[in-house]
Amino acid sequence: MPIIVNLDVMMARRKISLNELSEKVELTLSNLSILKTGKAKAIRFSTLEAICKALNCQPADILEYVEEPD
Repeated sequence: MPIIVNLDVMMARRKISLNELSEKVELTLSNLSILKTGKAKAIRFSTLEAICKALNCQPADILEYVEEPD
């Protein structure tokens, strides 16, 4: 998949656990875990906004586009 989710990297930089982030963004642990592992098919802008606010970062810090080789 050409979109890479770097949520785990940002969480490590901010020294915040999955449980803490889950409480701050009001998202279930399972849904946040799916996003963190890159298995999510979509993300709502409101969820992305809440995560960015909680981690004090930009969307590009969490989501990265990597072109797949032909």
